[in-house]
Formats: sequence, C-alpha cells, structure tokens
Amino acid sequence: MVNTAIDFYRAPAGIMPATPAEPRANSAAATDRIDLRRLLAMFRRRIGVFLGVLLGVLAIGMVITALQPRTYQARAEVTLNSKLQPVAPTSTNDRADQPAIPSESFVDTQVSVITSETNTAAVADALGLARDPRFAPEAGNAAGKAGTAQQSSREAAIRYLSKNVTAQRIGTTYGIAITFDSRDPQEAARIANAFAEQYTLGALENKRSGARETTSVIANRLEQLRQQALADSAAVQRYRIAHNLLSTTQGTLTEQEISSYNQEVTAARAQASEDAARLEAAQRQLQAGGSGGVGEASLSPVIGQMRAQQAGLAGEFAALSSRYGPQHPDVLRARAQLEAVNRQIAAETQRVLASLEAKARVSQQRLSSLAGSLNASRGMLEQNNAAMVGLNDLEKRAETSNALYESYLNRYKELTAREGTEQADADMLHRADVPRNPSSPHVLINAVLALALGTGLGIATAFLTEMTFTGLTTGEDIEERLGVRYLCAIPTLQSVAKRGERVPASALLEDPRSVFAESFRSLRASIAMNTTEARIIAITSALPEEGKTTTSICLARSMAAAGDRILLIDGDLRRQGVSRFLRGGEGRPGLMEVLHGTASLDDAMVVDPATGLSILPLSAENTDRSELMTGEEMDRLLATARERFDAVIIDTAPVLPIADARLLLGKADASVFVVRWRKTPEQALRAALRLLPIDRVQLAGVAMTRVDMRKQPRFDYGETAFYRSYESYYA
Repeated sequence: MVNTAIDFYRAPAGIMPATPAEPRANSAAATDRIDLRRLLAMFRRRIGVFLGVLLGVLAIGMVITALQPRTYQARAEVTLNSKLQPVAPTSTNDRADQPAIPSESFVDTQVSVITSETNTAAVADALGLARDPRFAPEAGNAAGKAGTAQQSSREAAIRYLSKNVTAQRIGTTYGIAITFDSRDPQEAARIANAFAEQYTLGALENKRSGARETTSVIANRLEQLRQQALADSAAVQRYRIAHNLLSTTQGTLTEQEISSYNQEVTAARAQASEDAARLEAAQRQLQAGGSGGVGEASLSPVIGQMRAQQAGLAGEFAALSSRYGPQHPDVLRARAQLEAVNRQIAAETQRVLASLEAKARVSQQRLSSLAGSLNASRGMLEQNNAAMVGLNDLEKRAETSNALYESYLNRYKELTAREGTEQADADMLHRADVPRNPSSPHVLINAVLALALGTGLGIATAFLTEMTFTGLTTGEDIEERLGVRYLCAIPTLQSVAKRGERVPASALLEDPRSVFAESFRSLRASIAMNTTEARIIAITSALPEEGKTTTSICLARSMAAAGDRILLIDGDLRRQGVSRFLRGGEGRPGLMEVLHGTASLDDAMVVDPATGLSILPLSAENTDRSELMTGEEMDRLLATARERFDAVIIDTAPVLPIADARLLLGKADASVFVVRWRKTPEQALRAALRLLPIDRVQLAGVAMTRVDMRKQPRFDYGETAFYRSYESYYA
C-alpha cells in the first residue's frame, strides 16, 4: 500500500474521530487598540463601493451644477472720507466740526446704510425698475388700480434688489465692496454701479439739497430772531427812559452821581476836619503863647516880615537901653517903634485866626450840602434799584434774543460760505465691470464639495457595507466568527492561470506545480493533520453553488495523481455534479444500482485514465431512492471501499436544502465544509453546522473555494495575503 499523507497519520489503535475545533479568542477583542491595518484592509476590499458612491455623488453634483441657472456677480468699490458735519446750531458757541477719520462703528453703519431700504428704494427709482415688466403684478390682482399696481411693482423691485445686493467691508480698510447677483451680467454691473453712485453722488446731492433747505429754514428763522431781538432791545430802552435808568458805559447816572458825591463828601469831610483842627490849634497856641506862638500866623509872609522887623527893633532897643536911660529919646523912639510892630503882628494874627474860622465854617457848610445831595441821590438810587428788577428781566430777554440771533447769523454766514463746496462722504474707488464668467454655480467649489461629500459618503458606505457584510473572506473569519478549523483556500483558476480559460480538473494535471494544484495538496495535508485514520471524507456545503463538486473532483484527482487508490462517489442525487464531469458512459450502472444490488462495484466504477482515479457516478436513469444512501446498503458499500481504497471521497448534497446529506455525513470519517469566498453567508454556515449532531458527524474543518488571489491581499493577512511575494515560486 502506498504511503499517502493520510496514511502518515494512521494510528494502530484504530479509527479516531476528527477532533472538534476549539474556538479561538478574537484577538481584536482582546485589546482596545484600533487596528489601522484592519481598517485599511476593510477599505481596500470595499474600494469598489467607495468609488461607486464617490463617482455617483460627483455625477449628481455635476448634474446639479449643470442644471443650476447661471448667476453673474458684479462688484463695485467705494471708500469713505469723513463723518457727517452738523449744520444746525446746538449752542451759541457752536462751531462746525473738523473732518475726522471714520471709526469702526461708522464704517459698519455705512455698510448697513448701503443696503438699507431707503437707499435700495432710491436705486430702484433711479433705474426705473418699477416699469420693468418682470416686476409687474398679475393682471387679476391690480386690475383697475393703476396706483396700486405701480406701488406693487416698486415694492417687488425693491425686494429684488434687497435680495441680491450685498455690501461688506474690505478687510480692515475704509473701503466697502458692493456686489450684485443677476442672471444678466449687464444688469449686474449696472445695478452695482447704481448702488455705488447712489451712495456717493446721490448722497452728495442729498447733502446739498439738505444744506439748501437748512439754509432756507435758518434764513426764515433768522429774520424772526432779528425782529425779536430788535423788539426786546427797544423794550429795554423804553423801560430805561420811563424809569430814569439812563446809563453810560460806567453805569446809571444815579450810580455815577452817588459815586461822585461820595468822593466829594469824603474830601469835604477831610477838609472840614482839617480846617477845624487848624483853627483849634491856633486858638490854643494863641491862648498859651500870645500872638507870636500861633503856628498859622508864622506861615504868613507879612507876619514873617514883621517878625524880622520886630527882631531888628528889639535888638536896637536893647542896645539903646543899655547905652542910654529909659527916658532917652532914642530909647523911647525905639520902644514906640517896637510896640507899633507888635501891635501890627497881633492884628495880623487876629486876621489869620478870623480867616481860619471862616474857612472852617465854609468847609462845614460844604460838607453839609454834599451830605444832603448824597442822601437825595441815595433815595433816587433806591427807586432805580426797585425798577432794575424789571430792567434785568428785559435785558436778559434781549441778551438771549441777541445771542440766538447772532448764533443763527453766524451759522447762516457759514452755510452760505460753504454752499456749493460740499464733499461726498464716500468716493467711487472702482466701478463694476461686466462679469465675463458666472459666479454661480461655481464649478470648482461644487466639484470640491461633491468630492468631499462623495468621499465622506463613500467611506461611510464602504464601512457600512463591510459592517453589514455576512460573507466569509479570510481563514481568520472562519476560525474567529464560527469557531471551526480553517483548512485552506482554493483559488479561482482565472486569478492564478497564466493562459486562457481552462477546466479546473484539467488544469490540476496540466500544471501540477501551480498554486491551484498546490491548494488541493494543502487541503489534503490539512485534512490529514486534523484527523486520524480518516479514510472516508465527505465534501459538503451549506448551500448550492459553493464549489464542493469541483473541490471533490480536484481533491480526488490530486490524491490519485500522488499514487493513492482513491474512490470518488457522487452523493448528490439532485445535481449529480461528479457524474456530469464524466463524458460518455451512458447506460452504465451507477451508485444506486450498486446499493440496490443490481450491479457490482466494479461494473459501476469509471476509472480516470489520467490519474487512475476510480469514480462511482450516478446513472442517468437513476430514480430518487435517497433511503438507499442513508441506509445499511451505503454502510456495506463504504466498508468494502475502505478495504479496497486508500481514501474515499464523497461529493454530498448541500446540508441546508437536502436533509439526507446530514445522514450521509454521519457515515464519513471526516467531513469538510466548503464555503464560497465572499459569497456564502455566515448565517448559512452557522445554520448548517447547527444541524449536524456533534456525536455523529466528525468535522475536519472548512475550506474556502473560488478565492480571487489578485483581490485576496486586500482582505487577508494570512497565508494568501503574500501570494504576490511567492507567486513566482509556482512558475
């Protein structure tokens, strides 16, 4: 007997069942680390879905872009100059403000002014949009009401302008950009420039018109104030005359008179006191020392001459008295002359005293007269002060009227001087040009948005599709999600063949060193390593079209080509896939005839000339006698085959649709489930495994069929992930 891979694992103790697979712990669940490799692999295998969604969204975006109406945007720019200046006076000292640099709040306010309803209405009126047929109301809504129709058209035009105009500050500068969107590029430029002109030239004209109106109002008011000021001033003067409140620049006449009287009374009182004091002093001197001791007399030049003469006569008298006797004629003459001089001095002294007395009386009388006049003036002043209450009120009114009149007069002069020199608060910086290219739809922006949206939706759809995908892709999926052994991956011939289309069973022999042929040797080795003395091997699947028949034929031919005696039994009564593989042999007996006892095993077997494989097919005239395959007849046939062949491979029916397949699996030493790569639902395989009794069916593992080796590296990091690395090894 030839030593095969299965023979290598035979045990002398007899047949041992295949060991159930131990479910492996999910390595991804053992850690909370995000496996970027798995995510990339997931994305790679769903790249088709991603590209489909991405291209779909891009196509929708381009269709929407193509269907959107073309909108053109024109842009005009203006720049601010200074703040508004007040024209009406606010106080008597009010002056025009100097131009100032626009503040941040002022610029923001002007941005709102441009798009305000007032400015928009002015633009609509300037362009005559109310006469545009686009804004005309429906005939039924405005019939018989021409004024209402015109107003409705104007309001519609204003709404149209407000909807499509935009004003915004240019960065941090004092420039403002005015944009307008329209389907007509000519209209967009025309309306944008109209807004800019209305804000600059229109505002200037409004300012000039307002200044003229203000000047006219102030002129009318100025005439009223002039008449009022004249009337108030005349009332003051009439009141002054009526109440004798005449005045000069230094005050009223009474006040000036009292001031003069006060000065004269003071001087008169001082003079009277001085004269009285001099008189009193002279009298005391006279009483105390005679006429020669009066100080006022000594001031008289006549007395001075007399005193000089008296002194000479006294000296002469003294000299004569010492020389002659008292009766000497010279002495007597000298005495007579001295006494005459003394009498003259005494008389002159009396005259001086009389003069002092007269002067003192005059001073006193003058003081009394001035005091009386002062008292009279004070009485008059009291009357004037009482009348000043009314005068003050009239003067205040007159001053207020004159001040207000003067303020308006000054402002009127300023306004008339500035008339015609007004400057606009803003100047045109750039006029709007007619746009050549539409601003909406923006093809590039829409493409970028569609690309971003498509990328996001594509990624989400790809991951959602992967998350909802129930097929089996890798051996890791089989072992981790199902808890059964993974045997091997069998590639599709198209993904590994170097020539044209070929039959898998023929390609196995034509290119025995190919990866396709190697996959069946790998399957045979995996069965041998996972079982002991498993000579009867059943190949099954959960659903039809999983590749079990091709796997059965190729595995049997691979084992037969290695020199083993292999029997391949067609156990699928419905499809008869192995029997269809054989060409010719019509009319020959088959499996059911052998089980029924009408034909021998040797008569029913067909030998594959290329490999020496023995095949027990189903005859074409076979009737559905499934109880023969699940009964004792099948047991006797398998016992006979066990003795004659090294291995028996049974191609059974799918487990889920055919109940007899489960009974047939119970007769095999090991069962191999095949699943189609990325097609067989995980739930189908789970359902099939649940239907198998654990104590009756020995499961060797699961093989994956029809694996696309060109795409598998996107999904797997197992043995098939590195196919490109060792592809040349099979050359």
